[in-house]
Amino acid sequence: MLGDPRTERVTGDGTAAVHRRTEDVGAEDRPHSGGTPAVVPEAYCWSHLTSGNSARALWLLLLPFMIVNLAHWMRPSAAGRPRLVRAHGALLRLLALSLTVLLVAAACEVALGLVAWQCAGSPACAAERSWLGFLAPGADGSGGWWSQPGRRLALAASLPTALTALLWWLSRRTWSAYESQAPWHGIDGEPGPDGTVPPAPAPDGPERPDLCLPGFWYGRRLVARLRAAHTAAGLLTVAAALTVAAAGHDLRSGGAAAVAGGVLWALLAASAATVLAVVCARGRGEGCPDVRRDGPLVRHLPAAAAVLLALSVLYAAWSRPGWQSAGRLPGDGTFAVLALAQGLLVAGVAVLGVLLHRTTRVPRTALRGLAAAATAMLGCALGGVMSGGVAQRVADWLDGGATPGAGDGPIPGPPTVLTWQAAATPLLLVLLLVLLCVHAVRVWRTGSRLAAHAHLAYPGAEPDAARSGSIGRTVAAARLTDSAPRVVGVTAFATLLLGAAAVAGALLTGLVPGEAADGAPVVLDGAADTVQALGSWLMGFGFLLLLTLGRRAYRDASTRRTVGILWDVGTFWPRAAHPFAPPCYAERAVPDLVWRMATWTRRYGGGRLVLSGHSQGSVLAAAAVWQLDPATRRQVALLTYGSPLARLYGRWFPAYFGPGPLRALHRELDCWRNLWRATDPIGGPLRLPDGDGTAVDRGPLADPLAYGRTAASPLPAPILGHGEYRADPAFAVERAGLLARLCPEALGGAEASAEAAAPSPAPALPAQHAPAGAVSEGAHAPRDVRPGQDAEAPGRSSG
Repeated sequence: MLGDPRTERVTGDGTAAVHRRTEDVGAEDRPHSGGTPAVVPEAYCWSHLTSGNSARALWLLLLPFMIVNLAHWMRPSAAGRPRLVRAHGALLRLLALSLTVLLVAAACEVALGLVAWQCAGSPACAAERSWLGFLAPGADGSGGWWSQPGRRLALAASLPTALTALLWWLSRRTWSAYESQAPWHGIDGEPGPDGTVPPAPAPDGPERPDLCLPGFWYGRRLVARLRAAHTAAGLLTVAAALTVAAAGHDLRSGGAAAVAGGVLWALLAASAATVLAVVCARGRGEGCPDVRRDGPLVRHLPAAAAVLLALSVLYAAWSRPGWQSAGRLPGDGTFAVLALAQGLLVAGVAVLGVLLHRTTRVPRTALRGLAAAATAMLGCALGGVMSGGVAQRVADWLDGGATPGAGDGPIPGPPTVLTWQAAATPLLLVLLLVLLCVHAVRVWRTGSRLAAHAHLAYPGAEPDAARSGSIGRTVAAARLTDSAPRVVGVTAFATLLLGAAAVAGALLTGLVPGEAADGAPVVLDGAADTVQALGSWLMGFGFLLLLTLGRRAYRDASTRRTVGILWDVGTFWPRAAHPFAPPCYAERAVPDLVWRMATWTRRYGGGRLVLSGHSQGSVLAAAAVWQLDPATRRQVALLTYGSPLARLYGRWFPAYFGPGPLRALHRELDCWRNLWRATDPIGGPLRLPDGDGTAVDRGPLADPLAYGRTAASPLPAPILGHGEYRADPAFAVERAGLLARLCPEALGGAEASAEAAAPSPAPALPAQHAPAGAVSEGAHAPRDVRPGQDAEAPGRSSG
């Protein structure tokens, strides 16, 4: 991005750092000859936060957690309705908790239900697997010490317990590595006892952006609280699975064991109520960095749950000579209860979203306030596919190839509701296929209409049907981004209906779809058998596909960068709903940028900055500028290109990037320019008027730069779409104009600084090989040192 292979890291580490060309290191401190100031480029590289380590590809398994955490930030803007906002956040935190319970319950179903209870308890299944021999009872019901069902379950409980411990460890480790950066404390006021300075007051008013609050990018207390609650919930889920099975036998036999089971159940219920209370407690405190710690009750919640789990293991392992495992593991109705609870929570989020949207109507809000509910529904559906897919594939493996849940194998298979949910998967895929076909036809028709006028943007160009068709189709495909809310809404609504039908079918019939349809007309019976078998394979295939993608990303750097683009959006937001979601890289990147800009301008009193960012980098640039104190913010100009600030973030996150917050940011900046193309599927116009009446947006830029072959472009120019904005002449012109506007007395106007501001041309790289980073170019005068730094916000060129 600096256009020079000779670079040095001036500050930072191997994960994220600021770089300069070797010749520019310390340029501000060297005496400058002549009256024209020099331009100093600087780059901030942050790509290793999302795609640097190959192990991060395994974060794909945490995708449902990331999606529900993303939904938390999609709430509509609502001024003066704090109770509705808190209720909206509490429901999403409960929904996130249900996903943790679902994941651990799926692990319990595989380890305890399918392996330890069903297969190890079936002579026919255990005989084919020698590694289960020590768990299997003999033909006469006798066997070794481990052959009793309770002891088999106690041993198998180690798998979901280890999974819960792994999630806790990953959450704690990633917090230390990514999100524990101290925010900027401001440059005004007197230092405190710890050497820091109190933050500058945030602007007040109805359009005050929440992203300017000093504690927005530092939510340690909430993450720690949620981590304790989710860890305790996972351990309690394992304890409940053991207790339900053992207590069911003891209640039939009576005696002291039944009393012990009742006491244990009461303790588990009290602990579960405590977990719910902790999750529903007040959410993020963003007015200041929340460095406080919760009380002993919250901090010791995982330890208390671990003690209850140990008691449950001892209780289940107690000798019960007459106990035999038959059928499915008791408590398999958990999945139906979870699906029902998730549906009710999503409905509650939808109602609150509509109420919030009606309170403060923000133009172009995605789904009119239902975006959070729709996204959360898709996260729950993905969690169901992953948990059900694991259970279906393990059951198929243990069943020797028989259809899981059909009853034609040596084991009964997974819970009935999972089979019903699997049967609904083909219907949902048919709907998605129909939507895909509709949009393909739409692209073809719109592209044909646009192609007829594509050559008019190039004066003197001769029409070329093939060239015009390519341009028209690219523009039409780019416009599909604006249809994403409708696709998400329809898919989420269909998922909710199919999920409700699956739960109802499982509860009303108690049979898998194929058996429930016996005696129905031949067509219906055959369709039920088909969707049951096909859905079982599709759910398993979907999970295996996710694992394959993660494995490929682990080995292949280009695939890992592609996955990293997904994390760009999904992990930009702090972990406010789910503590086991992938870590928020912005809690490292935003403080890095803020500290660099603020300390640089403080060191060079008259320093001016042009902060430029591409794609997700423009979002980070805006977030960093919001965190600056007002005085420093006035020394910054913003140059964005290919920016999703209004087109995507403004629609899906209106409370944080809606028109009001963007207008407030624009008022406090010295100047702002935004470049966009009609062929760009991600970037778009901001629609913000400048203070002097000129528009912030410049575009749509011509793409391709040349329509046909010319003397200047003898070979066909490529359609750039979302990339290579720096190759457009408009980029250098606008950057030079911003530098001239910031320091006219030093630069002598835009014409005098245009050549100095233009960087050495970087080689054209494919998007997947484009470096991630940020470029800064500064102009410093010989006397008062007024660098106009063009700090290209940390973002990968490929978006």
